[in-house]
This record gives sequence, structure tokens and C-alpha cells, in this order.
Amino acid sequence: MTRSALLLRAVNVSGRNRVPMAELRALLAERTELKEIATYIASGNIVCATPPDVTAVCATVRALIAESFGVDTPVIARSHREIERMLQRNPFVHSDIAEKLLHVMVLERAPRPGALDLLRERLVPGEEVELVGDDLWIHYSAGGVHATKLTTSVLDRALGVSGTARNLRTMTKLAELTA
Repeated sequence: MTRSALLLRAVNVSGRNRVPMAELRALLAERTELKEIATYIASGNIVCATPPDVTAVCATVRALIAESFGVDTPVIARSHREIERMLQRNPFVHSDIAEKLLHVMVLERAPRPGALDLLRERLVPGEEVELVGDDLWIHYSAGGVHATKLTTSVLDRALGVSGTARNLRTMTKLAELTA
């Protein structure tokens, strides 16, 4: 059976959007047809057997989280094959970048035309961005995410689509967990 990761945006990274992972796993087991449900770290990574209708499951999971936890968050699915392909297409693979400074923002769909140019205007020295398919790769400066001008609202406005970012270490682990 193939496995997928369901990625939740901005969950458990601040006090406002708390979703207890144990409660979420129990809720999903009870109220959805998802199988082999597991979570990875408390930042909204759900690993499960790939459901027949991924789009419908994402909508159901989003609705359940909003209803049960009061958090309306996009739910974006990537299959093991998609995660592996994403990692293989890393535009910064030949750079000497610390894993914590390299993030990939998984988008719900393709961003609006010209989005990359808008984002490049906001970069601080040492930052780089590249769009590869429906994934935005961000190489943060040495100051990391705390020094960037690429805030969630800036990214959303420029891209015209929701997404959720994970560092390279997390995406590599999700590739392992979905194998």
C-alpha cells in the first residue's frame, strides 16, 4: 500500500493554532476512512495510507480540524513519490546550506504568474527562492526564518495560493516515513 503525508499549515507553532497530535490521530481514526495514521513531530505532519480520493480527504480533514479544534488550516497532501521527486528536484542540492536554513513550501496548486519576481523583491541579503513545479524552495539567510521578510502574509499575497513550509530535515524524514 502506498503512503502519503498530509501537511497542515501553521499548526502547533504558536499558541493560537494548537492541535494536539494524539487527539488528531484519534479523531481521524474515528471519523475518516484513513488507515495507518501516524503523526511526525507536533507541526502538523500526518502520515497515512494513501486514500482513494486525496482531494476529498484533505477537505474532510480540514473541516474536522476546524470543527474540533477551532483551527481553519489548509491540508495539502503529497504522496511518497511526490515527496521523493520534490527532494530530487531541490534547486539548492549542490549548495553548502544548513538543513535548518533550507525550506520547501508545498503549495496547494501552481502560484500566480510573476509570483517569484514579487518574492525576490523582498529577499534579504543571503536569501534565495526558486519555484520548482508547485513547490517553492526558500534558502534563508544565516539569520533564518526570524530575519526574513518572507512572512506568511507576504508569501500568500505574492503566490496567490496557500502553502505550508517544512525544512529539509522534516521533508527528508517524511519521505522515509511514507516509503
